[in-house]
Amino acid sequence: MENYMYCLYWIISISAILSVLIPSVKNTFWAFRVFDYPRFQKFIILIILAILWDFAVEEPTVYDKLLLILEVVVALYLFYIIIPYTKFGKTMIDRTEPNPDEKPLDILVCNVYQHNRNYQKLIDLVKEKDPSVLFFLETDEEWKNALEPVTKDYQYKIEVPLANTYGLLFYSHIPVKNHEVNYLIDDDIPSIVADLEYNNNVVRLFGIHPTPPVPQENPESTERDAEILLVGKKAEEYGKPAIVFGDLNDVAWSKTTKLFLKSSGMLDPRRGRGMFNTFHAKYWFLRWPLDHFFVSPHFRLVDMKVLKTVDSDHFPIWISLVIRNEDTEDQLEISKEEELEVIEKITEGIEKGDAN
Repeated sequence: MENYMYCLYWIISISAILSVLIPSVKNTFWAFRVFDYPRFQKFIILIILAILWDFAVEEPTVYDKLLLILEVVVALYLFYIIIPYTKFGKTMIDRTEPNPDEKPLDILVCNVYQHNRNYQKLIDLVKEKDPSVLFFLETDEEWKNALEPVTKDYQYKIEVPLANTYGLLFYSHIPVKNHEVNYLIDDDIPSIVADLEYNNNVVRLFGIHPTPPVPQENPESTERDAEILLVGKKAEEYGKPAIVFGDLNDVAWSKTTKLFLKSSGMLDPRRGRGMFNTFHAKYWFLRWPLDHFFVSPHFRLVDMKVLKTVDSDHFPIWISLVIRNEDTEDQLEISKEEELEVIEKITEGIEKGDAN
C-alpha cells in the first residue's frame, strides 16, 4: 500500500509539473493551449503536493528530493504569473470617483450560454444595474426576443442573433455615432465596433467573441489569437479613448493577452485587483477569467464586479469607467521581436480563416 501511494504521488507530481511546462511550447493545437487556463488550480495542487511530500516519501532518495525542489520552483513560477492578478500586484489604471454631475460609462457583458432559457434572471439583472451599455454573447433569435422587455428601453441597438452560438446583441443608452459589424477572421464569427458620444468624447468600443481552442469548436488557437491581436492593432491605430471587451476565450495571463496589451497600448483594470473569474459558473474549482475589459489610458476605474449567476456557464461582468487625462505610465512596452510575432500571428490567422 505504501509503495502504491509513493508511485501515485510521483505520477501526480510529474503530471502537475508537465502541465505547467506545456503552455511554454509554441504550438497552437488545443492540447497545448488548454493548459494556459488553470494556472491558479495548478499552483494550489503543487503547494499541496509539496506539503504531502514528507508523508508520501519515507526514505527520500536524491530523485525524491529533486522532485520536491521542482515542485517548489514550478509553484513559485506560477505564483509569479498569478501575482499581478491579485491585490498584491501593481494596478494598471487608477480608481477614482465620478464628479457630482458626471455619469460613468457602465458596461455589462454576459455570455448567456445559448441553450440557457432562463431569460428572466438576466432581465432582472439588467433592471437592477441599469447599465449604459449591454453586450450579450451566444444570443440567438429567441434570446433577442425574450430580452425585449428591457432592451426596448435602449435607443441604440446592434443586433446580430445567430444560431451558431456566436450571435451578438449590443444596446446603448449613449448615442452611437457610427457602428460596424465585422467578420474579421471567420465568416461565421461576428464582432462589433461602435463609436459612442460620451462626455464630449468619441469612445470606440470593440466587442468580440473569438472561437476557443477546444476540439468541438476549433482545434487550434490560431484564429482566436489573430482576432484578439487584430482588434488590439485597430484600437492602437484609433489612438483615442477605446475599450475592448467580450468573451475572449483566453485568460489574462496568456502569451496572446500579453502580446495584445503590448501591441495595443491597452490597460487591464483587473491587474492589482483580482482575477475576476467568469467561467465556469457551475464548477467553483474550475474557474478562470475568460470575459474581459481592456481600456485605453484615457480611463479611470470607478468599479468592476463579477455579478450573480444568470444560469449560464459564464458569470456576467460589469465595469464602470470615467474619462480623464491620458496616462501612459503603465503601458507595457513591446520589443521588435514581439511586434513581428504579432504581425505573423495576425497574418497566419487571416490566411487560415480564408482557407476555411
